Amino acid sequence: MVSHWLKSLLPRGLYGRTALILVVPIVTIQIVLSIVFIQRHFDRVTQQLTGAVVLELRYILGRIDAAPELGDALAELDPLTRALRLELAPAPGPVPPADLRRVHDLAGVVLLSTLREDLPGYLAADLQTDTRQVVIWTDTAHGVLQASLNRNRMSPSNPHQLLVIVLLATIVMTFISFLFLRNQVRPIRRLARAAEAFGKGQSLRYYPSGASEVRAAGRAFLDMRDRIERQIEQRTLMLSGVSHDMRTPLTRMRLTLSMMEPGEDVAALEADIAELETLLGSFLDFARAHSVVEVEAVDPVAMVREVVEARREAQPRVTFDCQEAPVAPMALRPLLVVRALENLIGNALRYGASAHVSLTQSDTELTITVEDCGPGIPPERRAEAKRPFVRLDSARNQNLGGGVGLGLAIAEDAMHQHGGRLELDNSPALGGLRARLILPR
Repeated sequence: MVSHWLKSLLPRGLYGRTALILVVPIVTIQIVLSIVFIQRHFDRVTQQLTGAVVLELRYILGRIDAAPELGDALAELDPLTRALRLELAPAPGPVPPADLRRVHDLAGVVLLSTLREDLPGYLAADLQTDTRQVVIWTDTAHGVLQASLNRNRMSPSNPHQLLVIVLLATIVMTFISFLFLRNQVRPIRRLARAAEAFGKGQSLRYYPSGASEVRAAGRAFLDMRDRIERQIEQRTLMLSGVSHDMRTPLTRMRLTLSMMEPGEDVAALEADIAELETLLGSFLDFARAHSVVEVEAVDPVAMVREVVEARREAQPRVTFDCQEAPVAPMALRPLLVVRALENLIGNALRYGASAHVSLTQSDTELTITVEDCGPGIPPERRAEAKRPFVRLDSARNQNLGGGVGLGLAIAEDAMHQHGGRLELDNSPALGGLRARLILPR
């Protein structure tokens, strides 16, 4: 529990964590240095200065106790007290019940302790009324006397000046360290942006820079990106070639069947050929979904409306609903979004009596929703349904269409290339499946 709480307090970014690693040792060293060495040093100096003043007061008070009259003793000691910059007189008022000291006056603790232990007849001292003066009350044979002297004689002046200088120097050096640290973190951030963009289907210009380890990671990323792009290109070319080679014999078969007498066998073969052509188209769509497509600024409402109207011409069971607020143009890969939307509408019409398409927006996201009244997909199998070549027998009837389980996979890949996501849940209005294409704005 405590470790989880401590982890939540740590910065999430590399820059923040590295800065914390840099600052914490410096602050710790300054605190230890201030407490263990500097403060103890000033305490020792204060004790020595106060001890010297105590020796002077003990001599003067001893002379006063030995004199028959207080006035004669003060007059006799006046040249000495002037030389010592000490004012000595009978107490003009009551003695304070306790020593007076400010809370932050750390040197005053040692000063008062030394007076209390080494000065005979000590009653109280005032370090609070005037921070530049020390007023001491002592008991003598002639009554209570009040001694006043400069605070600099009993403790060092500006004892924390060194701490302030060290603190300012630490702040300046930490700021300079942050500047160097930012220059070291910038290449890592550039590498992270290039990797994130490549994960979304973008190919940003990137040159390795920074420390040798970061340069090595950058070169490894570039090599990996080149290999993946070559692999995608080779797979797309291979599938395109296979599709072209297979369409030629299929076309010959279709021409042969067109010259035969109509019958049930001929109709069944023509249906098989049509299904094979549909399968080839699905394979090509899945391959193109992983290829890099250029980004364009498009009107999402017009794009969705065009897809719905094109499908409605053949199947009028498709409806479209858009919010009244205008939608600003967005940077999208329209071919991928259109292909994903067409697959979702096709699934909705294949497994339900109708399809309802709606479009909503927020400050951060644009959502395209496709709902149907079909059997839906169980919650525990929705993640499985997004995988390529997966068909759910209990949720989807294979006899209703010629798909191969690529529709949802193509839609999810299209969303990943936009930094968005595909969400599946139950339709509250139609009772079937609700598929949502969520695109970040």
